[in-house]
Amino acid sequence: MHYVKVKSILSSKNGMNLYRGCSHSCIYCDSRSQIYNMQHEFEDIEIKENAIELLEKALKSKRKKCMIGMGSMTDPYIPLENNIQNTRKSLELIYKYGFGATLITKSANVLRDLDLLKEINIKTKCVIQMTLTTFDEKLCKMIEPNVSSSKERFEALKILNQNNIPTIVWLTPILPFINDTKENLTGILDYCIDAKVYGIICFGMGVTLREGNREYFYDKLDKFFPTIKEKYIKTYRDNYILNSPNNKYLMNIFHKTCKQYNIICDNNKIFQYLNTFENKEATKKQQLELF
Repeated sequence: MHYVKVKSILSSKNGMNLYRGCSHSCIYCDSRSQIYNMQHEFEDIEIKENAIELLEKALKSKRKKCMIGMGSMTDPYIPLENNIQNTRKSLELIYKYGFGATLITKSANVLRDLDLLKEINIKTKCVIQMTLTTFDEKLCKMIEPNVSSSKERFEALKILNQNNIPTIVWLTPILPFINDTKENLTGILDYCIDAKVYGIICFGMGVTLREGNREYFYDKLDKFFPTIKEKYIKTYRDNYILNSPNNKYLMNIFHKTCKQYNIICDNNKIFQYLNTFENKEATKKQQLELF
């Protein structure tokens, strides 16, 4: 790991990444793509040493409260967070200044901050987004080697629900010829149903590859799934979007199941929900005044 000072921390859409790079080693990771112009080794994680100072300054200066997002590029709960604690410090500031929070993770370590997540959600809104790609635990450890298992993430989703914190699952990517099966999909959907998730984000059954992450992905295919790389090259060549041959069949199952169990699966509706700030304290005050 290494430290850098940055000029700003919040994007124009109020999102932030406290770290740059990752140690999860997911074989399909898009953040490895050269388009992001990372000037250091991906596993040499960059820590933005002035992030907390910049975040407090930004929150103080905002005229209007909003949702603050974390983790679009790097998981807020990579292992070094246990020592650095920038994610927790950020949540403390978000709570202090009355903003809402949402973050994307693959780690059950999100429960470390359950106390803060609950406090934010009582005051405004807190939504946890969890990625689930693979129901089979052995396969999970091959394609996502350094993260919480799917079962552990599922258990975390249940605990969050029990504490009235809404959750969203990212059902992506689904790797063609590897986990694009009915058994995998229904296993994940059963987890979502049991954990009572609010919604599931899915862009179709497939994966995206571009320069940078394609090479890493193919190297891992050679290691774990001999002959599959050749199948990818023959089927998809240099395409960016690689849809599973089973896409239509699996998406029908996905939509039918979501409808049956009242799980939101319209991506636009979910993103609107994630971006909508709620001032619960003000709403409660207005309700009390009416009575």
